[in-house]
Amino acid sequence: MSGLFGFGRNQGNRVPDGPGAQAGPAAGPVGAAAAAGVSLLRSGRTRTMTQERLARARETLTKYKDGKTALENRLIEEEQWYRLRHWEYLRRKKEKDARTPEPTSAWLFDSIAQKHADAMDNFPVPAVLPREESDRQSAQLLSDILPVVLERADFEQVYNDNWWEKLKHGTAVYGVFWDSDEENGLGDVVVRDIDLLNIFWEPGKRDIQASRNLFIVSLVDKDLLAEEYPRAKGSMDSQVITVSEYIHDENIDTASKALVVDWYYKVKSPSGRTILHYCKFVGDTVLEATEDDPEYRETGLYDHGLYPVVFDVLFPDKDSPAGFGYIAVAKDPQLYIDKLSGAVLQNALMCSKPRFFRSAQTGVNMEQFCDWNQDIVDVEGSSLDETRLRQIEVQQVPGNVLDVLQLKINELKETTANRDYNAGGTTSGVTAAAAIAALQEAGNKTSRDSISGSYRAYRKIDSMVVELMRQFYDVERSFRIVGPNGGERFERFSNADIRDQELPPAVPGGETMEGYVPMFRRPVFDYDIRAQKRSPFSQMAQNEMAKEFYSLGFFNPERAQESMAALQMMDFDGHDQVMQQVQQGQTLLNMLTQATMELNMLRAVLGQRTGTVSAQAGSSAAPSSGGGTGRGIGAEALAAQTAHGADTTPYGQVLMEQSRPDMSRTSGVAVK
Repeated sequence: MSGLFGFGRNQGNRVPDGPGAQAGPAAGPVGAAAAAGVSLLRSGRTRTMTQERLARARETLTKYKDGKTALENRLIEEEQWYRLRHWEYLRRKKEKDARTPEPTSAWLFDSIAQKHADAMDNFPVPAVLPREESDRQSAQLLSDILPVVLERADFEQVYNDNWWEKLKHGTAVYGVFWDSDEENGLGDVVVRDIDLLNIFWEPGKRDIQASRNLFIVSLVDKDLLAEEYPRAKGSMDSQVITVSEYIHDENIDTASKALVVDWYYKVKSPSGRTILHYCKFVGDTVLEATEDDPEYRETGLYDHGLYPVVFDVLFPDKDSPAGFGYIAVAKDPQLYIDKLSGAVLQNALMCSKPRFFRSAQTGVNMEQFCDWNQDIVDVEGSSLDETRLRQIEVQQVPGNVLDVLQLKINELKETTANRDYNAGGTTSGVTAAAAIAALQEAGNKTSRDSISGSYRAYRKIDSMVVELMRQFYDVERSFRIVGPNGGERFERFSNADIRDQELPPAVPGGETMEGYVPMFRRPVFDYDIRAQKRSPFSQMAQNEMAKEFYSLGFFNPERAQESMAALQMMDFDGHDQVMQQVQQGQTLLNMLTQATMELNMLRAVLGQRTGTVSAQAGSSAAPSSGGGTGRGIGAEALAAQTAHGADTTPYGQVLMEQSRPDMSRTSGVAVK
């Protein structure tokens, strides 16, 4: 099967047909028919997707569109505010008065830009966790591979674009699809951003998965559509609905495009399993339908049975999967900031250009008077006073107006949590870098909250990606993994270890018994989301904490016990690594202490032996002093060493020979 939205070359979601893209559960006659290339759409056999069902689907789409009218109007208006074109929207059809300034200050835009920067400073990265010990190796491999799959899908760009949508309109929509055209026909996961104007759901449902139907529409060039689906030629001019459009600067021609609808719906199988089906149509012509394809009729489009979309909401709205963003919250103070700024600017312009009252009998040459290039102005009569020509006095803007303007600016900063120190500025009396970093970290709690919401959505995206890998990664493929230190390694991965695995029978030989039903186990994973990139301010706070730990002696091995007690009560990024370092320091200290004790024991034993040898040498040398054998102290010591080394190894004897002292010398002077 082939498709356009979400599939292949255009936008993202395609029913798999490439190598390695066979649905896992499709076995038996259905799978055999699919492998043989039997397609009901192409063979002309009886279809499940009848014209009556398609007509009901079009009616449902129209109802969903009508229920979303207020939201679409708000989206179009907010887009004008974001582009600083709100005066055009406020004027509606009124002509612009050239005498009235219409300033467009960017306080609201700056707040959105600052929040977007915070989000991209904390780009997420997943860690896959197993629920069973036997899946630990697969989870570790998925932790390394999943970021690579998302990088190939250009997810960072999608994440960047959707964060603008989340901040502006309060809702970002991700589409997670399987594209069988990727990887030269092998197929791979793709993630797309979906415009809220192009997606429709059942009104009154807060959870998008609870909607009975989901529609995603797109405009496709008619010639391209006719090339891929020749049967669609007669239906291209039939518009099911009229899609709302943003106000653009450029003229966008939609006359040469056809409205293609991707319809997702859920049904229950006889066993109670939720099956996700899919139908693509234009006008009254069905282009693709999973219920009409034997390969997908029983299993549905995706095995996970979920709508392949994830909503990331900033401020939730009641009974709707969509929320509202910062423009809806702060456009009112932004409006009055611009209105008051316009009044101030108009007053400044009036003050900068003097105007005069002139009497009809003033006798002044007004042409010369109004021409500032004329050095001399002719006057009739002998006198010229204020009764004949007087300047119009313009009062300056009262101070309370400027105070209100500043209050509105502060209100916008407070309601959007975009205070001066969030943007790198400082308040009076705060100059220390650590203090500024602490203020920034404390002021970023609203950003952290919205980022946490995106992490929850990202967790759902990761789960869908893994489920698609579980379903379609039949063919082993290679991945390059870059380690934390820049080292590279290559891993090969397929769905063999994460697909449903048959359990051994409870009784040996039970598989041969009549009525035996095999049991399957599916590896299940959890996802821990952390920030891949850290903002400079977070790094500064982390560095300050590390220096404080060092100054307090946390890394002193002799104080490891009390340091461990303090660290166990703390919670910060890298907590486990710090605990491990302290434990390693304590272990090394214990090893060094043990080695020192053993060395001291060896020294004591060696000292005892050396003392015994010396005592023997002294007792042997005593008679010779009275004229005995005539052997000196050196000879007695040599004899003692020889006797002691008689039972040593040859290597030990060589060492003893090399270490034998020269007793014939004392203080460098030979004894005669």
